[in-house]
Amino acid sequence: MILLNNTRKKIFFYLSWLTIFAFLSSCGIWDPADARKVSPNADERVKKNLEEGKGFSLMGLGENKGSGAFQFASSNPMWRATVDILDFLPLSNVDYSGGIIITDWYNEGTAGDESIKITVRFLTNEVRADGIKVIIHKKKCGVSETCTIKKISSALENELKVAILKKAVVFAKEDTLRNRKKRPDLK
Repeated sequence: MILLNNTRKKIFFYLSWLTIFAFLSSCGIWDPADARKVSPNADERVKKNLEEGKGFSLMGLGENKGSGAFQFASSNPMWRATVDILDFLPLSNVDYSGGIIITDWYNEGTAGDESIKITVRFLTNEVRADGIKVIIHKKKCGVSETCTIKKISSALENELKVAILKKAVVFAKEDTLRNRKKRPDLK
């Protein structure tokens, strides 16, 4: 019984010191704001903090649900542009979280023994030329139904990439205008 009390006292002692240490270590040096650099107008301070990305939230409380970083494909202009450009092709694999779109084998009908498959990889969510990679595979089947598949480099890769980027820029501009109409304080 005495041993149990000593163990409890030690645990209480260590937890007390750990709590005190946690509170003290979270304190920083107080940095008072210079009235010459900080506007007394609250709206101007809020706008400046939003532009600089400052602020905090407590598990999403008080956030504006109409803006922010979304985790679904309809908010990404590159993704929407790619799906829009490739809408005539059947898609075999579409994974937004993995950042990849793969079409099924496609044959225009001009050459019955050749098909292509297009893979689009997203390297970033930003609308940038180096943020997307287009890969084309060509399948050629012989008379005996033996098929060969090769990765090809063609002008179609660059044409698709340019078309996707152009459409993504249009989508991004539309999103920006729509957000400005919803939030007139962000100009």
